[in-house]
Amino acid sequence: MKRSLMLLLFALSPLAVHAVDATDNQLIERAVRDYIESQHKADPARMERGIDPKLAKRTYWQAADGSEFIMNTDFDAMVKVAKTYNKDGTKFPAQPRVDIKILDVDQRVATVKLTADEWIDYMHLYKNQRSEWKIVNVLWQYHDTARQVSKK
Repeated sequence: MKRSLMLLLFALSPLAVHAVDATDNQLIERAVRDYIESQHKADPARMERGIDPKLAKRTYWQAADGSEFIMNTDFDAMVKVAKTYNKDGTKFPAQPRVDIKILDVDQRVATVKLTADEWIDYMHLYKNQRSEWKIVNVLWQYHDTARQVSKK
């Protein structure tokens, strides 16, 4: 009897791990959706929920003089983007493209690729002590990288 119970527990243990992973995956996806959908719907509270206060969002950019640099965006700027960028509702199509691929999860860290209408974001997330997944790093580019240039 004892042996049968142990075999049953070993047989079910992968299912328990999978259930935790499924919950983490859902929470990771929610953080990424908060990030992108807060921009679609001008909802800064959702942006705040999805990103960490120490957020570092970066892309390479070409200055008007032709030199290249890394452009940085932080938590405050992203909350402002969520509040103002699409306030009039004209910046995104009626059905925006949102393709979220969770590339890797290891305990409290994750890597995600978000493909949206105009760009891609590679994201790093972590799970904090309250079991909330937060985006802490974003590296992004436009699909058309020729757009990553300052106007003269």
